[in-house]
Amino acid sequence: MGEFRIRPYREEDRDAVREVFATGMSEYAPALCLHVLRQPWVLLLLGCTFGLLLASARSLLLPLLALTLLLALARHLLGWAWSSYIDRCLGDDLGDIAAAYAESSGGRFWVAEADERVVGTVGVRPAQGGGSVGEVLALKRMAVRKDYRGRGIASALARTALGFARRRGCRAVVLNTLMVQREAQGLYERLGFRRDRRYLLPTLYGRLANCTITTYRYDLEGGS
Repeated sequence: MGEFRIRPYREEDRDAVREVFATGMSEYAPALCLHVLRQPWVLLLLGCTFGLLLASARSLLLPLLALTLLLALARHLLGWAWSSYIDRCLGDDLGDIAAAYAESSGGRFWVAEADERVVGTVGVRPAQGGGSVGEVLALKRMAVRKDYRGRGIASALARTALGFARRRGCRAVVLNTLMVQREAQGLYERLGFRRDRRYLLPTLYGRLANCTITTYRYDLEGGS
């Protein structure tokens, strides 16, 4: 593997950017399933189901088969929900990347290139509720191909985004992470981001799955 470089997004990068993001996010599906299965109400449901079947059956076979089917069904449903979330992202800002991250509206998108292909992505655009337009930027769509990690690409992408925000005179850069993105959280903390707040996803699924979002903030000196 050769060296990498960070450069602005070009329209011909679209398919590669979408593939890098979707593949990277799909890696969190197993961790998400394990997180949900560890929730007290899920463990209680599985335990009660097993106990009732065990009490009514003459062997362990039926309860074990039922538990296996329930776990398989839960994994399928969670995988479907996560895939649906990824599809929504692909249809949102990653549908028309040039428009969603247009520099004229205060945004910018970059890719990391190595071995003549796109291996990493990141973008920034004005954060919702961040005060005056452009004062606070939201860092989004950070992703690096699995076989290119550990080479400083993610750090370089983040520093590129921070440098852009600093040159524009922004006050801060913010971002959101899910509870399963522990490696990403560690990266942001090493780069100087601080935890701003932590909250439960305000949906039925978020409450049932105890899906928490941690917001990080990087304050820029001399910002407007």
